[in-house]
Amino acid sequence: MELSNDPELQPFLFGLFLFMYLVTMLGNLLIILAVTSDPHLHTPMYFFLSNLSLVDLGFVSTMVPKMIVDIQTHSIVISYVGCLTQMSFFILFACMDDMLLTVMAYDRFVAICHPLHYQVIMNPCLCCIFILVSFSVSLLESQLHNFIVLQFTCFKDVEISNFFCDPSLLLNLACSETFTNNIVMYFIGAIFGGIPISGILFSYIRIISSILRVPSSGGKHKAFSTCGSHLSVVCLFYGTGLGAYLSSAASHSPRKGVVASVGYTVVTPMLNPFIYSLRNRDIKRALWRLLRRTA
Repeated sequence: MELSNDPELQPFLFGLFLFMYLVTMLGNLLIILAVTSDPHLHTPMYFFLSNLSLVDLGFVSTMVPKMIVDIQTHSIVISYVGCLTQMSFFILFACMDDMLLTVMAYDRFVAICHPLHYQVIMNPCLCCIFILVSFSVSLLESQLHNFIVLQFTCFKDVEISNFFCDPSLLLNLACSETFTNNIVMYFIGAIFGGIPISGILFSYIRIISSILRVPSSGGKHKAFSTCGSHLSVVCLFYGTGLGAYLSSAASHSPRKGVVASVGYTVVTPMLNPFIYSLRNRDIKRALWRLLRRTA
């Protein structure tokens, strides 16, 4: 589905989303370059941050280039194989985002609640295991969704009420009875989505209870500032995603759901680098050193 049917608005939308895509790519690439080039940032927190930026690059590249091309060529067609491929990568990168935010919450929990054992607990081996497990779980969820959708082979000349192949919309287009598959898909979503959210909530409950026991106000402020950026990204990611699905469920207008989907598919990956760089002195220093070396 097109974002707008107004022909005069198409050049503006093309320029807007091309600009947002380039800003997203540049911002996340700068975060990755800053972390990899600065030895001071070779810590678990920034290791996970660079992986989050890498996942955001893949996430936004799954949908936005296709949308930009569609706006320019006035074509809103995607092949069956292309649709399944886009859906697979969308679920893979979305789940990776979810898992990495959970791992980063655990990292902040260990840093604040067990600071003396932080280096021992968050060792390089464990960090790599977290990344591999996150990728494996995300790949498993992606293939499970694919397996369910592939049972329906009668998709032809149908309209998807979004600018990308949204998994929740594909089942509604199936020709056969989908009640059982809907139950299975929602169960999978509850498992793969509920566990990471529970992990984040558990980590922050422990973090807040630990911070409240700090006697000095300066110590409390320092502890809160170390997890402020991560908490902002978590609220942005889940807030825009939940808002998109609630608006599409409550509204009878598919176009409102399309506009809401832009929030978590385009805006969130673009804002993540700014949230981390503007609120983090180490990242800003590393970026300045990188820019000076480049110049």
